[in-house]
Amino acid sequence: MKLDRIDVTILNALQTNGRMTNVELSEMVNLSPSPCLLRVKKLEAKGYIQGYSAQINIAKLGQTLTVFTEITLKNHRQLDFARFITAIEKVDQVIECHLVSGGYDYLVKFVTTGIDEYQTIMERLLDLDIGIDKYFSFIVLKSPLIKVHLPLASLLQQ
Repeated sequence: MKLDRIDVTILNALQTNGRMTNVELSEMVNLSPSPCLLRVKKLEAKGYIQGYSAQINIAKLGQTLTVFTEITLKNHRQLDFARFITAIEKVDQVIECHLVSGGYDYLVKFVTTGIDEYQTIMERLLDLDIGIDKYFSFIVLKSPLIKVHLPLASLLQQ
């Protein structure tokens, strides 16, 4: 499916405010409500829109700790990667996991209640014997910028 200007405008609008009504969205993109809704349904069906969620203000939750962890596996067979991912998917405190190039294999983002919980999780992962060779932890002190919106205009330039 090739996205046109209206599709991109719809995606931009919904990533900014996923709770807007179809009528509000249709006015924003200069379509009548029915064709607008059909476009949204098509974008959902084609997987461009994966879902809708609330953005939680982590500062309001009390004390939390965000940690980025570089993880290197002992072996690099497909089975080793699959075993690691199967285990890491079960850890609720893992909110991102990226297979990366460079000096380590995965960059994992944890959000925990504190350093004790984080260390307990890492010890449990090591005890599971899922192939972790080494890991390095980077504790986030402050996050002056977190964007949740994709730069669609530049990503979709042809």
